[in-house]
Amino acid sequence: MKITRPWITQGAGCCVIAMALSLPAHAQTGLAELFSAAWQRQPEALAAAAHREAAEGRQASARSWTAEPASLQIGSKTDRLHRNDGARELELGIAAPLWRPGERGRAQALAVAELGALDSRVAAAQWRLAGLLREAWWAWQHAALDLGLAQARVEQAQQLGHDVARRVVAGDLSRADQHQAEAAIAAAQADLAEAKAGLAQARFGLQALSGRVPEAASGGEPAPPGEDHSLEAHPALRELQDRARLARHARELAGTQGRASPELSLSTARERGARGEAWGQTVTLGLRIPFGSEGQRKTQLATAAAAQIEAEALLTLEQQRLAAELATARARLDASEAQFRSAARRAELARETLGFVDKAFSLGETDLPSRLRVAQEAFEAQRQSERARLGQQQALSTLRQALGLLPQ
Repeated sequence: MKITRPWITQGAGCCVIAMALSLPAHAQTGLAELFSAAWQRQPEALAAAAHREAAEGRQASARSWTAEPASLQIGSKTDRLHRNDGARELELGIAAPLWRPGERGRAQALAVAELGALDSRVAAAQWRLAGLLREAWWAWQHAALDLGLAQARVEQAQQLGHDVARRVVAGDLSRADQHQAEAAIAAAQADLAEAKAGLAQARFGLQALSGRVPEAASGGEPAPPGEDHSLEAHPALRELQDRARLARHARELAGTQGRASPELSLSTARERGARGEAWGQTVTLGLRIPFGSEGQRKTQLATAAAAQIEAEALLTLEQQRLAAELATARARLDASEAQFRSAARRAELARETLGFVDKAFSLGETDLPSRLRVAQEAFEAQRQSERARLGQQQALSTLRQALGLLPQ
């Protein structure tokens, strides 16, 4: 990853510090692009089509005219094994389990709710993945910023070291001053090594989620909707709402069940009593009503009721948690904006001060320790300013996450 680093030039008594952490547009990697790649690898995305096919199959079953598929009955009777008088009977029939009153409509409502719950479950899984990816993304952004600043600090220290060495040769500065300048270079190089390790760790964390090696950051996310944005469409709430709706329909369906479905049968039989007699034919219409267990019915109702109560309680708790999370995210964004303004002002003053001290040092009006101290203060001020800028972008991304919005 190529990084354009913050740099300091000394000339005309001024200090210029610039920061850029991006590549040309064709080489940039966006958060939305990484999210798309990460989602394609998730188990929920891979299994979504199969789950939908199963839900549509249950919906089709609920629309059928029988509670279960009809069955074909074929029978044959003969006395060949004991009397062999020629008695024969052939029977052909069909049996169809019937819906109980109200069961078919409730089964259809449950199937529709199940299909809707599948969509909201996928959306909630995407939202949770977005939260993980945003954390990894901003950790990588901060690590890249620290690396760029560390590289700039090394370059600044090396440039100052060259100037000090030249002036030591000229007799303007002592060897002790040169040692201080070399110590500053060594400290900057140590920070650079640590920054490189931090960037590698952050990059691997992001790669583990997305399956891609990020090249360079393309910036933050767009501003979310205004203050009137509602949480009703939040994926986490929609998932729990659909879960509660699904549990309610399951409870209603359980209220009509409790035993096996009644069965209607229609059959025809062709028979004769003995050899030589004429064949006769009969038609039979039957209804089989199984007896149910009251304990089994109570178990089904209690299980469905418990699932509904749990889903509704979770929905209430999640609504409260997300509302508090949203308020916190808005407050954090306001604070980050104020912090960035203050840090940017401090960095501006530090740059101007360094320009004054740099000019005085070049004229021999101040010593090297003062020059190093002011340069370090200017560098720290610039670092805080850049981190505050990045923190503001991260706070905006956190607000989008609290609102239930996916990366863009």
